[in-house]
Amino acid sequence: MLLNRRNFLGWGLGTLAVSAPRLLGQEATASNGDEAQHVGCLVDTTLCIGCRKCEEACNRRNKLPHPDIAFTEQTVFRQERRPSAKAFTVVNEYTGAPSPDQEWMKETYAKVQCLHCLIPSCVSACIVGALTKTKDGAVVYNPDVCLGCRYCMVACPFQIPAYEYDVVLTPRVRKCEFCANFVKGTGADPACAAACPTEALVFGQRSSLLTLAKDRINRRPDRYVAHVYGEHEVGGTAWLYLTGRPATEVGLLAMPTFSPAHSTEAIQHGIFRYGIIPFAVYGALGGLMWYNHRRTQQSCKPDSESGQQVQEARHE
Repeated sequence: MLLNRRNFLGWGLGTLAVSAPRLLGQEATASNGDEAQHVGCLVDTTLCIGCRKCEEACNRRNKLPHPDIAFTEQTVFRQERRPSAKAFTVVNEYTGAPSPDQEWMKETYAKVQCLHCLIPSCVSACIVGALTKTKDGAVVYNPDVCLGCRYCMVACPFQIPAYEYDVVLTPRVRKCEFCANFVKGTGADPACAAACPTEALVFGQRSSLLTLAKDRINRRPDRYVAHVYGEHEVGGTAWLYLTGRPATEVGLLAMPTFSPAHSTEAIQHGIFRYGIIPFAVYGALGGLMWYNHRRTQQSCKPDSESGQQVQEARHE
């Protein structure tokens, strides 16, 4: 069959319209495995001493560039930091005691990283499935699939995914992946929790960690705020926090219990499912081709008429 512009347009439109729904990747709101088996990590900010052993272990496990400032250096606490493409987790220092019964302490330390949401907005926003949620709850990334659109960065309510802007040819989106390796099929195994000398980080089944956190609150109401951060925020997160002061005072963002993924997924699926974007793109291309073709015909018409007049003059 001759492949002209019209055939190419028709085949392209049909192919993209059929394949467009598949570009949505994995639905974040769909259940992936038994949620009761999802793992998590409990962060007790009243036990954190700011040693930064977790940062060092994360750096080593993920083979990240060694920082300019040593992990033993405390001057990094002079300004609040955020995770980046070169540091998946950071510890920040906040003025004031960790809890009312720790008045002798002058600072509170809190670790921040990807919280591995139960209903991850980044997974919902990724149209090619570069970000997926594993059966044990870890949100992992496949750079071989990623388009570099960075929708995940916009969608994340915690502003965690970072982009390798300094990498020209093969930039990636970087974030904590719970030390999981989806290629080898190994589950979450966070190096940060294993390195914590005070057990401020406890890794285990999320359901068990919730029980542990609430038990600590009941046993020590004088120490803890009666709220487990991450139990319900944005639909729940794998990383849970116990604090002795309001969570917003130690860098944790105030979040609704409703996951943004519900809204973004509904919008995306509505657009791609019925082929609105493919039809719009190919419609615009078809219109442009028709317009250019008509202009070509009109520009050639005067030459044809003048040629006809010359021929008539010769006959006379």
